[in-house]
Formats: sequence, C-alpha cells, structure tokens
Amino acid sequence: MRAARILLVVAGVLVMAFGAYVLVTTVRPARIWGLATWLLAAVVLHDAVLSPFVVGAGLLLRRTGRTLGAGVLVVVQTAVVLGCVLALVVLPEIAAKHHGQKNPTVLPFDYTTRLLVVEGLLLAVVVVALVVGVVRARRSPRPLVASTTNG
Repeated sequence: MRAARILLVVAGVLVMAFGAYVLVTTVRPARIWGLATWLLAAVVLHDAVLSPFVVGAGLLLRRTGRTLGAGVLVVVQTAVVLGCVLALVVLPEIAAKHHGQKNPTVLPFDYTTRLLVVEGLLLAVVVVALVVGVVRARRSPRPLVASTTNG
C-alpha cells in the first residue's frame, strides 16, 4: 500500500511538472496572469458556492434519509452535483456569447436554452426519484427503532 501511494505521488508530481512546462513554453507571459486569475476564481467559486450548496443539500436529504431509501438520496445528490458543475462550465460560454465574439463560429449554439433544458431534465429526474421514494416509504412503513425484547 505504501509503494502505491509513493508511486501515485511521484506520478502526480511528474504530471504537474509537465503541465507547468507546457504552460511556460506555450502561453505568452502576459496571458499567464489572466489564467492564474481564472484558476483562482474557479477555486473560490468551488469552495464558496458549489461545495456549501452540495453539502447543504446533502444535509437536508440526510434528515429525510430515515424515510427515503439510499438510492433516492444518491440520485438527488448526483443530480445536484451534475447541475452545479454543468452550470459552472456553461455559464462562461453564455457570458462570452452575450458579450459577442470576433468569430461567430466559435460559440455557434444557444447555450442558455441548452443549459435550461438539461437542468430541467435533471430536475425532472429528481422529482421522479423523490415521488418514487415517498410512495415506497408510505407503502412499506419501517419503524425508526427496531423492536427489542427483554429476555
């Protein structure tokens, strides 16, 4: 197990070194600060918006976890994560399309509509999963505490 960890750490360091080499050799120095700003903003957005939202949704769902099955919780949490990540990826394209671009073939699609359609489908999956979970929970009531005998 220790050898595997060492191998993974070495591989990670080598990949990061290769990435730094490619960055320095292919990106103009004036653009590196813009890239660094974008990466910092991505980390802040992830830590300040996405992670608390997902953790909060998970905590709310865990409160209902006694009545809803684990499968329903997994479906809802997965949909929340996918919806958030998709929005984080697509929102810059929407903003770029709104501001206009020199080459109209770079962003050829209506990203707003496509994002709303996919988010709507994710919402529909969540609603169906919750309805199925509630119906199942009402059909087979399980006691919150198992009965015990004093013997």
